[in-house]
Amino acid sequence: MIAHPHDPFKRIDCLRSTRHVVVRHGDVVLADTRRATLLFETGLRLRYYIPPEDVATDLLEPTDSHTVCAYKGRASYWSARIGGEVLPDVAWAYEDPLPDAVPVRGLVAFYTEQLDVTVDDVVVG
Repeated sequence: MIAHPHDPFKRIDCLRSTRHVVVRHGDVVLADTRRATLLFETGLRLRYYIPPEDVATDLLEPTDSHTVCAYKGRASYWSARIGGEVLPDVAWAYEDPLPDAVPVRGLVAFYTEQLDVTVDDVVVG
């Protein structure tokens, strides 16, 4: 697997937050936390990384998908199975991240573009 080259003008920042983050698909809650880590990456969407204890992991199934980021490392993906519907590769985590992304090690992120996400009851994504 090949990652894109490292751009010296790009960076990531990870900040812990107590804001109330809820991830839903319809009426089904996939995650509910006040312990998210916010990951800011130059030129990309803000991502919310959530402790697995605050994620409905029983709705997630690991996939064979992996990606590599020059700033965060290798990501592993999960699909969500909700009733008879499968949302492929909708969540991911970095189990062995690169140094700048160590604060999100083992935390789960979701594609906010594909789900209903609220932060302090305000819709985001």
